Amino acid sequence: MTRLLFSPLTLNRLTLPNRILVTAMVTRLSGEDGFVNQDIMDRYARFAKGEAGLVVVEATAVHQSRSGPLLRLCDDDFIPGHRELLKRMRDAGPSKVALQIIHFLKIARSGWRQTVDMLSRDDLETIVQAYGDAAARAREAGYDAVELHMAHAYTLSSCLSAHNKRRDGYGGRSLETRMRLPSEVIARVREKAGPDYAIGIRFDGEECIKGGYGLADSKYMALRFAQLGADYISISAGGKFEDAIRKEGEPLYPYTGYSGDRTMPPASYQDGANLYLAAGIKSFINAHGYQTPVVTTGKISTPKMAEEILAGGQADIVGFARALLADPDWPKKARLGREEKIVRCIYGNVCKNLDENFKQVRCGSLWPREYLHAPEAPGDEEPPAWPEGGAGLAAKLNEGGQVRLTWLPAFDSHGVYGYEIFRAVNEGPFVHLTSSMTASHVDEYALAGNRYSYYVRAYDFAGNRSNNSNVTEIFVEPGFAVPGSRSLKLNGQVEAEQGFVA
Repeated sequence: MTRLLFSPLTLNRLTLPNRILVTAMVTRLSGEDGFVNQDIMDRYARFAKGEAGLVVVEATAVHQSRSGPLLRLCDDDFIPGHRELLKRMRDAGPSKVALQIIHFLKIARSGWRQTVDMLSRDDLETIVQAYGDAAARAREAGYDAVELHMAHAYTLSSCLSAHNKRRDGYGGRSLETRMRLPSEVIARVREKAGPDYAIGIRFDGEECIKGGYGLADSKYMALRFAQLGADYISISAGGKFEDAIRKEGEPLYPYTGYSGDRTMPPASYQDGANLYLAAGIKSFINAHGYQTPVVTTGKISTPKMAEEILAGGQADIVGFARALLADPDWPKKARLGREEKIVRCIYGNVCKNLDENFKQVRCGSLWPREYLHAPEAPGDEEPPAWPEGGAGLAAKLNEGGQVRLTWLPAFDSHGVYGYEIFRAVNEGPFVHLTSSMTASHVDEYALAGNRYSYYVRAYDFAGNRSNNSNVTEIFVEPGFAVPGSRSLKLNGQVEAEQGFVA
């Protein structure tokens, strides 16, 4: 039952058909000239076809600063391309469309980076004007809303940051002064876009770095955004330069440290890792008389979990990035009650690694290698099948104590997409462990002294699932080492704190 997830929601004068939001994500599909191209249109038309309530088009620069592949709307010349993009999306599906607009500071391969205290007062006014002009162009192009990027490592987030060292009323220890430039940007965008135009804010609920701000500050930031007339507030976390891991000869990438993991929680993190931030902010602004819708994001994988978040009053909209990159038809399948056909993201963050290495972003874990965009699901209902003798699933231990699974490939008239792997620990319930595109997998999360049971299930492009394979069991003898020392999480539960059991 997803009654709340598929209920409409009004933002200003914009009505969303459901509470599913595709959060802005880097694609590296545009050219360095910043114009909309065919690959951009194909990617976003695919999201619209999947029926998300609001698709937020990736961060689009409000200024002309050199950056690499990045959309721009800093000049009227870019408007026609955005109009064409919107036409493609509206022809494809019912989604409403917002444009995320961004200003970023300079970085260099030497490791140097510009910080907000280096900006002059004239620079600040130029930034305010650039946001206002870009918002006006977005409305002229036909976008239903704009989203102001105030999260992660970029200019407005750096103003909000507790690391803002300006001493002129636009930074320092005072929350009021750190919010001054973002507040001026919101006011200018409202002035230029109009009172009836939907404006969203995306910002960090927590910086997730030493000396950074947390929920104690962010709830007051959100309250100010609500007071300034934001039509929705989207909560992220982390993504900062301060703890980024530097690669020699490459510019800093703000998602390589702990704060970057908090932006895109990997498989080892519990589902809904950042939910507490949205819940705390929503509760706080509601208590102060504001009903501004709050968006939660961060490893929310199933329609059931999304519905529970809405039913529990923890958020008003649920945002997805990697989950809908993996399967853009996720919303449509959920609406039709066909959740079992959703191709589930495994949160391996191959997409993030592609971005980090300046490559076009795709789902490198689940899509066939020749696909730049999610495969179109054929209209078949026939599930994949195992060979006549069965899947032949077997498990054996590697020298390091890891469990290696192998099985026979399934077959399907339209092609097998991949395999879901399920695991039970010490005769407990089976849970979805991960997915694989090939007929093998190494379980790096197996701990010595435990008995593990596994089965696999094949799925095709349409999301049809095969019968379960045979179940195979294996006991990991004490004394084996699992590489690394970490907290291992499965379905939100910490299984162990170390990678070695004697």
